[in-house]
Amino acid sequence: MHEKIIEIKGINPVDILGANNANLKQLQAHFSRLKIINRGNFLKVLGNDEDTKLFEEAIQLIIRHFERYNNITQSNIQNIRNATSRVHEDDKKKDDVLVFRNKGLKVSARTPNQRKMVEAIADNDMLFAVGPAGSGKTYTAVALAVRALKNKEVRKIILTRPAVEAGENLGFLPGDLKDKLDPYLQPLYDALRDMITPEKLEEYIEHNVIQIAPLAYMRGRTLDKAFVILDEGQNATESQIKMFLTRMGESAKFIVTGDPTQVDLPFNQKSGLRIATNILKGIKGIAIVELNEQDVVRHRLVKHIIKAFKSNAQRKKEIK
Repeated sequence: MHEKIIEIKGINPVDILGANNANLKQLQAHFSRLKIINRGNFLKVLGNDEDTKLFEEAIQLIIRHFERYNNITQSNIQNIRNATSRVHEDDKKKDDVLVFRNKGLKVSARTPNQRKMVEAIADNDMLFAVGPAGSGKTYTAVALAVRALKNKEVRKIILTRPAVEAGENLGFLPGDLKDKLDPYLQPLYDALRDMITPEKLEEYIEHNVIQIAPLAYMRGRTLDKAFVILDEGQNATESQIKMFLTRMGESAKFIVTGDPTQVDLPFNQKSGLRIATNILKGIKGIAIVELNEQDVVRHRLVKHIIKAFKSNAQRKKEIK
């Protein structure tokens, strides 16, 4: 619990707090989670840090109003209280903005679990974000990487995916190596194009500030001062995911995203994502955020589709 002492200087406390503390009681009704004790010119405030700061802001606005107009009414108290709350809500919305898209649109964490991703990567250097298709894992991760690059917290962004076909045999693909690999990496390009202008993105890629490559290309590298994302981590084997995670260098941030229910590996290979999240759980500096169908931000039917397949899988388990 946070404790704050607020002193009312140079003014009769009754002028600010009201006769029989009427103004203070009105404020206290709004800040119901705080314990407020009045002792002469001092207010002792006990509660969480956020509410305490808001209360102090309200008191300072009341004092400034009285100094200017030599009067304070309960209507003034109500207006000041509302203004303080609005400012705080606006600040929270600004904090939610990760980056601005090309046309000025904001990219924000849109669900509680996406916000958990934002908070987790701020406090940890490695994050596993696991959950169903459409829950914003990849998009939020790319937004966090772009923000870190723009804020000069890292020197480069590295995005990677296992080159595993999703239950299809694509056969021979024409073109050079890049042409063959780009279809696997297209979702990462799509997210980047939303957040960086085409000219700037081309420049970043040309100068290796942003690197997009299949997982196999990570072997042997040490990734310093980089924001690194492994997407579709459920399609990495145990040895591949171990190889990837041990590339981590100084001042690096790593995010692994994946959906454990959509593994495209051959039946004789186990997903390294499940293994990694189990054995690395509880290590300081590593966070695991689990998203679910409530985080899905695609078409409304996607949530129902995910629930239906989840229920069907559960029924099959019960039959076995």
